[in-house]
Amino acid sequence: MSFERRGPGPERESRSGPRDGRGPRRPREIVVPGDVLGPSDRYAPGENAYEADGSVRACITGLKNYTGDAVGVIPMGGCYMPVAGDTVIGIIIDVGPSNWMVDIRSPYPAPLHVSEVPWKVEFGDTSRFLTVGDVVLLKILMVDEAKKVSVTMKDSGLRKIEGGILTEIDHNKISRVIGKAGSMIQMLKNMTDCRIFVGQNGRIWIDGDGMNAEAAEAAVKMIEAESRSADLTERVQRFLSEKVPRSGDAEEGSE
Repeated sequence: MSFERRGPGPERESRSGPRDGRGPRRPREIVVPGDVLGPSDRYAPGENAYEADGSVRACITGLKNYTGDAVGVIPMGGCYMPVAGDTVIGIIIDVGPSNWMVDIRSPYPAPLHVSEVPWKVEFGDTSRFLTVGDVVLLKILMVDEAKKVSVTMKDSGLRKIEGGILTEIDHNKISRVIGKAGSMIQMLKNMTDCRIFVGQNGRIWIDGDGMNAEAAEAAVKMIEAESRSADLTERVQRFLSEKVPRSGDAEEGSE
């Protein structure tokens, strides 16, 4: 099954990449804070960019984006602030000889060292195991006083994700997707027959039959949009009953 990423963010832009006003479309490039986006005598600093030492540089992790005579950065994620012990879904954005840089929707990418993966990786051999664009389940190992983050894949259930749908919501709404004592997420799984993994950083992975997986994703978006509704569980259950007809009664959850 092919992997499909959905949700707010750069994937909604043209697949061919943006035009910079000077020629054909340019492919999108992942950048991290401090990366040079272009010479300042040619480009003005756009969104999430600044000028320094004759260059326009990135303020955040994201995709380089040209708009007219300016160059800036489209954010890859929201403002999730990592907490030690959180389980998150990350996207590999760079590969080094002894680590990978992972976008976890926080202000800065998180390094994943070869000592924190479940494989024996020789120096310089990292790209054989994970490469740019791969999606992984991670645990926040540590957040120091400078807010630098360390992550690990050395825990039960942590792995590379393949197939399914990856969607993104406001990380502040994750508790509603899970529900009291896990009631909402269990109902979603039961009624759609999908495997669903919810990251604390607002990324959610859904794997199952095509129509059921799409119904599960739509239900997640409904929960995000209507998170303040008092009868949310019942509304979601009715929605799924219409989208995913089942024989017998579906197991209900309560909040």
